[in-house]
Amino acid sequence: MTSETILSVKRLHVDFKTYAGDVKAIRDISFDLKKGETLAIVGESGSGKSVTTRTLMGLNAKNARLSGEIDFKGKKLNTLTEDEWVKVRGNDIAMIFQDPMTSLDPTMKIGLQIAETILIHEKINKQEALNRALELMRQVGIPNAKEHVNDYPHQWSGGMRQRAVIAIALAANPEILIADEPTTALDVTIQAQILRLMKEIQKQTQSSIIFITHDLGVVAGMADRVAVMYAGKIVEYGTVDEVFYNPQHPYTWGLLNSMPTTDIASGSLASIPGTPPDLLNPPKGDAFAARNAFALDIDHVEAPPMFKVSETHYAATWLLDERAPKVTPPAQIQKRWAKWQKREGRQAK
Repeated sequence: MTSETILSVKRLHVDFKTYAGDVKAIRDISFDLKKGETLAIVGESGSGKSVTTRTLMGLNAKNARLSGEIDFKGKKLNTLTEDEWVKVRGNDIAMIFQDPMTSLDPTMKIGLQIAETILIHEKINKQEALNRALELMRQVGIPNAKEHVNDYPHQWSGGMRQRAVIAIALAANPEILIADEPTTALDVTIQAQILRLMKEIQKQTQSSIIFITHDLGVVAGMADRVAVMYAGKIVEYGTVDEVFYNPQHPYTWGLLNSMPTTDIASGSLASIPGTPPDLLNPPKGDAFAARNAFALDIDHVEAPPMFKVSETHYAATWLLDERAPKVTPPAQIQKRWAKWQKREGRQAK
């Protein structure tokens, strides 16, 4: 990972115009991505993770309205026309989708689907593109690739299909890979293989990865930095160690508390009560206040700003205000804080 920033998102808003009103799916988010790093975006279903990545790919629905700035190496992505997007999509920024069966064409041979991306972005003939496709199939760990280059998607298992989707994403050597829950439909052993493959490819190509997931266990092994999203906003942002061992936002506490670990007593796994708010009419204050056992009176009236915890760690919670009362977080979070203090050799704030 280098210090070079290749993607910068500033004050991004995405609204969807519907008959019922405007759905405020993304409400003022900002983050950046360094070359060679993995940024994980985590949160419950409906928190805005997938809308964020579709916006970065220019794949939002026609009823979407955008404001803010998306800067990729000096190029303003939010101002591109569809013809300009075609040159960026797959070439500079590529996406690995959640379900390989719906992102692969069932009527087209897999080798040809991989070669198609190469043909679109590079001036080479079909045979050269097919040879490159075969090489990519070997690179992503498809055994006996030559024998399977003319197979159709239905002939392959879920894990093999996901490898094919990764090969398509890598075909034009993109600088950013966006992985939208790429292991959700796979069993645990195949999940581990796919994640290992993505890390190996990242090391070889120095690409950056934006990893969307609700599985915090995956984040721990994959990410360099983590952004926690709730109701269209980033509520906590930091390195993977800071977010896991020194979490500050009650929503992050809830997510970590609901994650099984080896030192949790049987039957003590907690869930977050309630459901995310309706983004047709977002709450006036902190969107998490109605579900937050640690909510202060101000949470229901005014949304908190991002408070700085360290140079790399920020959280949007009034609990970090110097005037806020001290609260005792759940026992599992206290254990994490104790580990953080031990590791850092200093008082966690």
